[in-house]
Amino acid sequence: MHREQAYKTVARALSWVADHQADQPDLERLSVELGLSPYHLQRTFQDWAGVSPKQFLKSLTKKDALIRLQRGSTVLDAALESGLSGPGRLHDLMITTEALSPGEVRRLGEGVEIQYGSGNTPFGQAVLAWTERGINFLGFCEDVGPDTVINTLKNRWKSANFKIGQKAAADQLEMIFSDCGKTPIRLWLKGSPFQLKVWEALLSIPQNAHASYGQIAACIGHPHASRAVGSAIGSNPVAWIIPCHRVIRSLGGLGGYRWGTITKQAMIGYEAC
Repeated sequence: MHREQAYKTVARALSWVADHQADQPDLERLSVELGLSPYHLQRTFQDWAGVSPKQFLKSLTKKDALIRLQRGSTVLDAALESGLSGPGRLHDLMITTEALSPGEVRRLGEGVEIQYGSGNTPFGQAVLAWTERGINFLGFCEDVGPDTVINTLKNRWKSANFKIGQKAAADQLEMIFSDCGKTPIRLWLKGSPFQLKVWEALLSIPQNAHASYGQIAACIGHPHASRAVGSAIGSNPVAWIIPCHRVIRSLGGLGGYRWGTITKQAMIGYEAC
C-alpha cells in the first residue's frame, strides 16, 4: 500500500473506531468498512498506530468507562454504557463463584481438605489455597510476610485439613497471571450475602479504572453503607482475582489494603502499563 494511502486508511480507521466504540466493532467489521482484508488492515494499522485495532478499541473503552465512573455512574452502568455486554466483560478473567452453605460456614471448614502453596507473581510471592470446589484464598507476601498470609488463611478455615501442594500452587498462579482470561476460574467463597454482593460488584470494575467505596455501595443498592462496604472489601479472600485493589478513596487516595499499600500501588501501576 502506498505511504499516503496507508496514512489515510489508518486515519479513517482511527476515526471510525472512535465513532463506533460503543458498538465494540471487531476486526472483520472494520475491514469490511474500509474495504481491506483483515490481514492487511491489521498489519497497516499496527505499523502506523503502534497498536492493533483491538488494543486501540480497548483503550477507548477503558477511558470511556473510567469517565463514566468518575461522573458517578455505577460500575454496571459504566459497563453497559461503554458498549460492553455486561460488567463481567470488564474483568480480564472469567470467574464463576460458589458460596458456602450456612452449615459449612458454621463448621469453619471441618471435614474440608484445603491444599495450599506459594509461588511467584508479578507482585512477589503469593499464597494460594483451593479445594476440589475451587480457589478459596489468594494473598500476597511482599509487604506483610508469608507467615502472616498463611496465618490469615488458617484462621479463616480453623477446622479444615490443610495439605501443602507447592507445584500445583505454582502452576495455578502461573495460569492466573498469564492466561488472560482464556480459562475459567472457579472460586469457592466463604462470606455473608452482603459480602458476596460487594465482591461481585468488584468484578465489574474495568481494568485500569477505579471506583470509590461509595460507588460500590450504590452499585449494590446500599448507598449509605460505605463503611460496611469497606469492611467487606478488606475481607476479600482472593486478592487480584476479585480486584479490590481497584477501590480507592473518593478524594483519590489509595486507601488501605490487606496485603500492603506497596503491593496495591504495584497492582495499579501494573494495570496502567
